[in-house]
Amino acid sequence: MNRRLPIVLLAAATLTLSARGAHGEGFASRRGARENAAGGVTAGESRAVHGENGFAAGRRGFASDGDGNAAGGSEQAFKGPNGAAGARKGRWSHSADGASTHQSAGGVHGANGSAYSSGSATRDASGNTTASRNTNATANSGATYDGSTTYSSGSGASHSGTCTNSAGQVVACPTR
Repeated sequence: MNRRLPIVLLAAATLTLSARGAHGEGFASRRGARENAAGGVTAGESRAVHGENGFAAGRRGFASDGDGNAAGGSEQAFKGPNGAAGARKGRWSHSADGASTHQSAGGVHGANGSAYSSGSATRDASGNTTASRNTNATANSGATYDGSTTYSSGSGASHSGTCTNSAGQVVACPTR
């Protein structure tokens, strides 16, 4: 008996059931890769979905050369049915000598408030690392959080944060 037939029938049934539940929703996806003139590879991918509950989309890609260097990035975004929305973007690089960098940022807003965070990290060829991240959040009540975290392989991590209530008065930040 041909073993491919049950697999093909199962796949066809799954696609049929998925399509029946879509109710006008859409999905798109694309990706590709190719050799580039620098002797490396360039590749990318993107996806998006849209429906009655909002949408989400994202893409990512990278390029390398024949010497061990590479760089890339990604970004994503969404919007929900009740107006909540957010986005994120990041990029990175890696050198043949071992040095690396990363930078990213993202934000979100909705009925309960908003938040934004950005940060970066670097590592040199000797392995020394530094990193930082800043985060700001505002609740729909007007209360806020403003925080910063830093790291250095020579001195470790440190964090500072300030919280305010809806009247703008500095208050103790909640703990987990």
